[in-house]
Amino acid sequence: MQIHKYDTVIVGAGGAGMRAAIESTQRSRTAVLTKLYPTRSHTGAAQGGMCAALANVEEDNWEWHTFDTVKGGDYLVDQDAAEIMCKEAIDAVLDLEKMGLPFSRTEAGRIDQRRFGGHTRNHGEAAVRRSCYAADRTGHMILQTLFQNCVKHGVEFFNEFYVLDLLINDGKTAGVVAYELATGEIHVFQAKSVVFASGGTGKFFKVTSNAHTLTGDGQALVYRRGLPLEDMEFFQFHPTGIWRMGILLTEGARGEGGILRNKDGERFMERYAPVMKDLASRDVCSRAIYTEIREGRGCGPEGDHVYLDLTHLPPEQLDAKLPDITEFARTYLGIEPYTDPIPIQPTAHYAMGGIPTNVEGEVLRNNTDVVPGLYAAGEVACVSVHGANRLGTNSLLDINVFGKRAGIAAANYSSTVDYTPLPENPAEKVQALVDGLRDSTGTESVAQIRKELQETMDVNAMVYRTGATLKQASEDIAALRERYKHVAIMDKGFRYNTDLLEAVELGNLLDLAEVLVVSALAREESRGGHFREDFPTRDDVKFMQHTMAYQEVADDGSTSIRLDYKPVVTTRYQPMERKY
Repeated sequence: MQIHKYDTVIVGAGGAGMRAAIESTQRSRTAVLTKLYPTRSHTGAAQGGMCAALANVEEDNWEWHTFDTVKGGDYLVDQDAAEIMCKEAIDAVLDLEKMGLPFSRTEAGRIDQRRFGGHTRNHGEAAVRRSCYAADRTGHMILQTLFQNCVKHGVEFFNEFYVLDLLINDGKTAGVVAYELATGEIHVFQAKSVVFASGGTGKFFKVTSNAHTLTGDGQALVYRRGLPLEDMEFFQFHPTGIWRMGILLTEGARGEGGILRNKDGERFMERYAPVMKDLASRDVCSRAIYTEIREGRGCGPEGDHVYLDLTHLPPEQLDAKLPDITEFARTYLGIEPYTDPIPIQPTAHYAMGGIPTNVEGEVLRNNTDVVPGLYAAGEVACVSVHGANRLGTNSLLDINVFGKRAGIAAANYSSTVDYTPLPENPAEKVQALVDGLRDSTGTESVAQIRKELQETMDVNAMVYRTGATLKQASEDIAALRERYKHVAIMDKGFRYNTDLLEAVELGNLLDLAEVLVVSALAREESRGGHFREDFPTRDDVKFMQHTMAYQEVADDGSTSIRLDYKPVVTTRYQPMERKY
């Protein structure tokens, strides 16, 4: 066991982690721990853009952006946080421009902007061009730009170090414990402050845009330390994933004029969102697609998808604005998007919930109190600026605004305190986990349990939910958790043991899937990405509040979930009916 000492440790090297690292490194001695090489992080998969009311193309302002964020989140958004994000969006984009990010440009040389779902002018009057973009590779460009600037500032990376435990002593953050993939060694990182920026949880679904590595590592570690997870029932299903694969086709395609069509060639979104049509919020579009399929208007022999039609757009526009997704259609489907519509279906995309924080990125231990020295930012966190449904392009904005804030706050905190003493034998828990999996003689397969988990989540907890389907998912997950106790891995080695890594990740997915299902079962209403067919309307009297889920551990070691609730922060926008 090796012990390292840093002022600030950042867990994760995607957009939020590297944006935090740029700020933290200039203020404190910082280490960034990541289970992937930084430029492989999932931020690079984001395509369509990062929104800010620059008004480069048409009139816009941050207040309209705030309203759209609150309305899009079905009024579960904490409005003080949304106001901060939308105000600071402009500087966040300009910061990236100054760092060297190659945004797409107007003929006048300004950062170009395009339409995206749910973004409007004058509080819902009509669509507005707010998304700043770099073709359909915006996340990739952000990731590369941030990494280059991390190198410039001398950020210390510990690549392929998988963080497996959070150390808290006497209520204060003491550091983390990591497993080095290259050697199988365990490392303890003592730190005055820790920032979690480890991404989302989407791999508990089968049809998902998420990479294989998005297994909720940060959320699971915090949850097992008795800290809450917020709003985990709210998961976003992106309307346009490649049929049966889930690979994302950016909303920017519809921003450029793409149209959703059913088997009759009808532009069906006109019936569901007469004003915004194909640029309605993602939850509205996803439910509309599944409604078309359910009512027999789906496409193909099985009627299980609809089409994204780009054939009316000029080829030169597709080549300039959407080069990646048109190539995806050719590569994965063997079709020519110049002349053929693209088969699509909703895909599990983004976790609105996560580790609860305040606007400085400080992690909450309950509804009001923070854990000294512990911070979170990005998809792992819940500020909450996304509420029940995130607007497209607000994710890349979130990681930059709150990644920066968390990095500054964590570094400033570490400059004012001494190290919290490490617990006795700080790596004991991790050593037991690793040894237990490596030495197991069980007969259960990691891949099989993960497959069955994803299948029950897709069938029972995706776009449409009911009490019956959620109870079925809960029973299935309980059975899988029991089987997980007897899981075995084939690779008993120490170097790059991905078999071991996937076994640990499966444990995270099982815990978090259970939290999602239990939270969704208790929320007897429909709001944003959470749609209960047995409770199809929004209930602001009972459920205008955030879900807070805690793990309770009994004397015999068994666990259960306790739910509490936290008020939504409302400043200017009172709940009203969402019309599109």
